[in-house]
Amino acid sequence: MSLERIPRHIGIVMDGNGRWAQERGLPRLMGHRAGTENTRRVLRACEKFGIEIVTLYGFSTENWQRPKDEVERLFSIFEYAIDREVPELNRNGVRLRHLGRTEGLPERLVKKIDRAMELTKDNDRLVLNLAFNYGGRAEIVDATRRIIAEGIDPTAIDEELFSSYLYTAGLPDLDLFIRTGGEMRLSNFLLWQTAYAEYYTTPTYWPDFDEVELETALLAYSQRKRKLGRLIGE
Repeated sequence: MSLERIPRHIGIVMDGNGRWAQERGLPRLMGHRAGTENTRRVLRACEKFGIEIVTLYGFSTENWQRPKDEVERLFSIFEYAIDREVPELNRNGVRLRHLGRTEGLPERLVKKIDRAMELTKDNDRLVLNLAFNYGGRAEIVDATRRIIAEGIDPTAIDEELFSSYLYTAGLPDLDLFIRTGGEMRLSNFLLWQTAYAEYYTTPTYWPDFDEVELETALLAYSQRKRKLGRLIGE
């Protein structure tokens, strides 16, 4: 089987880090560190396959309900990843975008996110969206608030206009949704943008999701017929 079609935009729920660690008798945070290490390898594979846009779900608005110590450590891991990875991503032509709210995040982390986006804003080889402190419902609420605040005429609101107020403004909707770790749910991820996305799940935990696993997901996508509400042949 060959890769007949490559998705332009893929989104990944990087699930299973904690379970990966627990099955090895390690602290959950070691799983998150392993997941961060794996992200670099997967991004390289995405570039190899010609994927233009990748959205990674790093921290949801619901993750605040986790133990405070774990949340703080997740912030530290993310901050460390920015320091270590952004220079190489910039050299490789990757543009970083943050999807989500900055309220509640440590000020130092917000500044590093802002600097990373400013540094890479002119890159055009691959767009990497980091969904951090992100929730699909929160995104829709925030877009609605902005439209109201700007006094947009309700009769002028259509899907195209509403999309321009989302965090992903200017980007195409998702083509392929990938979830690792075996779960079968969206978890409040890109609710608007996944309307016609193809779904692929794998029991493989995120730290073990490699180029071969990605190729398997792309093969599955390539074999599907995307009707987008139409009849085949229209």
